Formats: sequence, structure tokens, C-alpha cells
Amino acid sequence: MKKYLVVGIGNIGDQYENTRHNLGFQVLDYYAKINDLSFSSARYGFIAQRQFKGRTILLLKPSTFVNLSGNAVNYWLKKQNIPVENLLVVVDDINLPLGVIRLRLHGSHGGHNGIKHICATLGHCDFARLRFGIGNNFPRGQMVDYVLGEWTEQEKKVLEQKIPIAAQAIDSFIFEGPARTMTKFNSKKQQQ
Repeated sequence: MKKYLVVGIGNIGDQYENTRHNLGFQVLDYYAKINDLSFSSARYGFIAQRQFKGRTILLLKPSTFVNLSGNAVNYWLKKQNIPVENLLVVVDDINLPLGVIRLRLHGSHGGHNGIKHICATLGHCDFARLRFGIGNNFPRGQMVDYVLGEWTEQEKKVLEQKIPIAAQAIDSFIFEGPARTMTKFNSKKQQQ
């Protein structure tokens, strides 16, 4: 049975729950809900598991805080003997407009501290990430306040439409493969 690790990047704690930096958690929570899964506390995070069509899918919400995400990712990849090509990291991205979703199979960390730590811990950046745009509507020097700020009502409406698409992209990555997923979800048409 093929195993996959899907990691949502975020910070634990009520004060972070509705912040832009917790979008990875929000996507995984939605994915778990529609598949009737529940998370339980485990080493370095919260884990839910789905078995479907010959695949075992491990969902991980790290409890390490964003900046140390690599510790949780590395631990669960090794513990479950999951190859890095079956890792998918769901991450908020200020370099994309709000609601735009892009699958990338490698590349730089793009200034995201969670991705930066995963790259450093694994020793490379060759892993898939589902980038979910949160926009960059903040004054110069205010990035931290923006990403740790709460969603506006208008932004929440966009999320309601786009988080289900991110969940579809997760399934597509696992069941149809990365190439097909990029064709389907990275297109301009999908982003309208």
C-alpha cells in the first residue's frame, strides 16, 4: 500500500486559529471533515489517517510552530517510511494573490520560514508543496503582523470557495499524480 504524508503548516494555540499563517491547518481540517477523519495527538503534532483506493494518507498538523516544521516532517517521514516524493506540504503563500492555488514539486522556500526549516532539515527543497495564496496586502515592514493577523470577512468568503479546491488538489496529487494535478490546478482557468 502506497503511503503519503500531507502536512499542513500552521501554529498551534487558540490565538493563531484564524490567522493567515494557519491556512495549512485550515485546509487539513476541511479535508479531514469531508472524509470523516479526526485528529489525535501524537509526537510532534496531530495526526489523522485515511485509507482509500490502495493508499494510506497521513495528515499531519505539526505542533512545533511554523518555524520548526521540519522536525515534525522529518520524524513522520522516517517513522512511517514514506518516500519524500510522497510528501505534500500545504502552505500559505504571500507571493500569490488570495485564493490562487499552485502545486510546485521543488524550488526555493520563497521566504516562508516553515518551508525554509523543512528544506534545512531534509537537506534539500525537492518536495511537493501546495501553495495557497494569501496575498500581500500589507505595508512595507508589516509582513509578520499580516501573516499572523486574522482573516477579514471578505477574505473568509474567498476561503470558503477555495479551500474545497485545495482539498481536491490533495486528492489529485495522491490518486492522479503530480503532473496531472499541476495541469488541472495550476491553470489560469482554475483561478477565476
